[in-house]
Amino acid sequence: MNKAVITIDGPAGAGKSTVSKAVAAELNYLYLDTGALYRALAYKAMQNKIDIHNREEVASFCRQVQVQLKNKGDKMQVIVDGEDPGDKIRNEKVGLAASAISAYPAVREKLLALQRQAGAGGGIVAEGRDMGTVVFPDARFKFFLDAGVEERIKRRATELAHKNKKADTGAIARDMKARDKNDASRDLAPLAAAEDALVIDSTSLNVSQVVELILKRIREAML
Repeated sequence: MNKAVITIDGPAGAGKSTVSKAVAAELNYLYLDTGALYRALAYKAMQNKIDIHNREEVASFCRQVQVQLKNKGDKMQVIVDGEDPGDKIRNEKVGLAASAISAYPAVREKLLALQRQAGAGGGIVAEGRDMGTVVFPDARFKFFLDAGVEERIKRRATELAHKNKKADTGAIARDMKARDKNDASRDLAPLAAAEDALVIDSTSLNVSQVVELILKRIREAML
């Protein structure tokens, strides 16, 4: 099977990470969580007391900060100024900050080359918001994973509960709706399905069913 670039885009809480990891594992591909790049950058900016709502301040920060992607097993590890922030980036506050800074050209320019370099040789499942529309417009396989907002809120609360973290449904709902608004309304690369992407509404589907739909499309095309 020739190594292809596979993109899986969609809003927060749609199940992109779980599905993308499973697809990558089935195909023995590398998994690239591009959201982690934006989250890591946002986390570092917050650590450095950068005003994430100040475009020029964020642009100046981008000119100084060092971001790297390193292969770690079956996924890519994000290193920012020599640090792997790990699970420190996995909270709603950092997610909101990442959504905010992702609208800035300086941030997207900083990370675009890294992402394209990671997918240059194929054999990658790239998960994010604009993988199929901007980062890998020529990807052979594109998917857009969606779900109703109430279902996405429920999934995020369940995910946090499984990690023994506080799951405040009201706060999750507010943050997710704010992220949806930020992602869909930004001028630069707004969240949208690529014209040639297969759109999957996973509201009433489980992970295995979504993964099977994706693998079926890929395997049929590669026969």
